[in-house]
Amino acid sequence: MMGIENKQDGISSFLTSDRYRLHRHLMLQVVILAISVSIFFDAPDRLNLSLNRLYGWVSYFLFLNMLVYVNAYLLFPWLLAKNRLFSYAVSVVLFTIFALLIMMVLQELFYDIAVTQQQPSGVALFLSIASSMCTIFLFLGGISTLLLFKQWIISNRHIHDLRLATFRSELNFLKSQINPHFLFNMLNNAHVMVDEDPNMASHILEKLDEMLQYQFNDSTQERVSLKADIALLRAFLDLEKVRRDSFDYEVIVEGMVEDITVPPLLFIPFVENAVKHNPDTRLSYVHIRFRRENNSLLFECENSKPLNPIKRATGGLGLANIKRRLDLLFENKYVLDIIETGTTYTINLKVSV
Repeated sequence: MMGIENKQDGISSFLTSDRYRLHRHLMLQVVILAISVSIFFDAPDRLNLSLNRLYGWVSYFLFLNMLVYVNAYLLFPWLLAKNRLFSYAVSVVLFTIFALLIMMVLQELFYDIAVTQQQPSGVALFLSIASSMCTIFLFLGGISTLLLFKQWIISNRHIHDLRLATFRSELNFLKSQINPHFLFNMLNNAHVMVDEDPNMASHILEKLDEMLQYQFNDSTQERVSLKADIALLRAFLDLEKVRRDSFDYEVIVEGMVEDITVPPLLFIPFVENAVKHNPDTRLSYVHIRFRRENNSLLFECENSKPLNPIKRATGGLGLANIKRRLDLLFENKYVLDIIETGTTYTINLKVSV
């Protein structure tokens, strides 16, 4: 499948990229040359290399180039590409008549056909003219079809680039919403803990340093190692455990996850949310589990609920924005389940890795 996509990208690049402009013209000249050399044959097995036939071939070669380049650089960009279909159709008809007159002059001047002494009948002359006009129409139509196909590729690529730019802009916006909110929570928690227990300052600053390094270094990357994200969660929960008297947490990792990379700050909104909505009056907990299953990563975050829970919201970011970020990052390659009971709230997230 990847080979087919690469092949398609190669074809589209060859047809549209300025880097292959000369190559396209050379290939076109080869095609025109292959068509025009037929003038040297009076029959499939009879080659005519007379000087007059050589002049005829040169004129025919230039004639075909005229058909191509007048259509490619005048009629198509000025009319058809601007959706002036009627004007383009009239221009093609007039240009075809003009080209037919040139062809008749060239045949009269250079083509030493063996039957030139015969006077053609009216029917034969009509059929000859009709055949020549159809040939010119088909030639022009083929060039126009190729140019339309090129225009379609360029338009599709432009649409794709716009979507990609919008995707990146929206994704960066959502990520920028996570960063200040997360940083504010870290600093606020650290401030509270330092004031309450100065002896814990060293431990707090150490954890805060780990989190800030991630925040300002790893979070700017497109992807980070899962181990770095797990270390961030542990540091965050460590600080929360120091700040609160009745709080416990565990982080369990199952399977080989050393080679897994994920978008930065992927899990912290869920964990922040779990911490925020945990009760302070009795023992509260956050249990996190990571498990690898083939090409998927399963993330589970379960937290206890207060006896009188408040209406739930996902921190300062909002569940809708978190889901939108997942849509942008993974498209349809993720599953998010939210399970709420009377005493627990659980997030199950499955993403492709």
